[in-house]
Amino acid sequence: MTDVLTPGREPHVLGLVIHPRNDVSESVATVTRAARRHGARVVARPADAARLGDGVSAVDDREFVERVDTVISLGGDGTMLGAMRLMAGRQTPVLGVCHGNLGFLIEVSPAQLPTALDDLAGGRFRLEPHSCLEVTGGTGLPGPTPAFNDLVVAADRPSKTATVDLEINHVRHGYYRCDAVIACTATGSTAYNYAAGGPVISPSIPAIGLTPVAPMSGIGRALVLGGEDTVALCNPSEHRTLRMSLDGATGGRLEPRGRVTLRLRQNVVNVVRFDPDALGCRNRVRLSLLDLPLRPDQLLELVPDHLRERARRLRHAPAAP
Repeated sequence: MTDVLTPGREPHVLGLVIHPRNDVSESVATVTRAARRHGARVVARPADAARLGDGVSAVDDREFVERVDTVISLGGDGTMLGAMRLMAGRQTPVLGVCHGNLGFLIEVSPAQLPTALDDLAGGRFRLEPHSCLEVTGGTGLPGPTPAFNDLVVAADRPSKTATVDLEINHVRHGYYRCDAVIACTATGSTAYNYAAGGPVISPSIPAIGLTPVAPMSGIGRALVLGGEDTVALCNPSEHRTLRMSLDGATGGRLEPRGRVTLRLRQNVVNVVRFDPDALGCRNRVRLSLLDLPLRPDQLLELVPDHLRERARRLRHAPAAP
């Protein structure tokens, strides 16, 4: 919201993307109060605006993408990923506020939102660029489609295995026979890829990860490919259709003899960050709870200083009579 009150400038437009079910009304009220204070306008797409009441205007998807100056995502990582896909290819800042179960991508809690909005208005933030997989091909996708976490190819029915051929830079490299094949970005390497035993990829590396889920034959290990590589996942079957999901949401199909192509696109969307170190520390704690091999003393290093000091005082406090 920087410079929203500059004479002659159009009002800053805040766009809300919200969780489909969770109650986000308190955060919406916080945003609309801040918008009135700074002379900004708040908009949402029609389905979301219908839930948000006064102070939020409804605009169609196209106007939303073209007009908003800042996007605020109120939900979990799924909602955040949806907001990022919506704004892919633009420099529009995207701020996440955690109203979901997870928040690896999200730095701000609802309680921190008033301060975050003041910092946003004052220009006290950084932009963190995120890369995506550009997914082309298959059926049911609206042209090239971004996936910021992952693309998953699986059988079209539960309890069935998927057979998927792999091509790298137009050269065939064998096949997978498994429950699913995960192609991920570095950001997505800590999501389904991590749960399936794939490697955690540093966000400083432009790379594509490929991990089979419960492989039965063919390629059985995870691969990490360079950011310039072109990957194709092909359905060799004459009869069976495979299903695809992007970031756990957007669906599509891989028809018999069909193929889907993946390329890494860098710096596709900008995420607002106020304290990247605090977010990184919090995510290290979450990953540690998922059984990363850390000793107790290393886990202690992840505990914030004020909590460690509180624990030290409690240990040394005199016992009650």
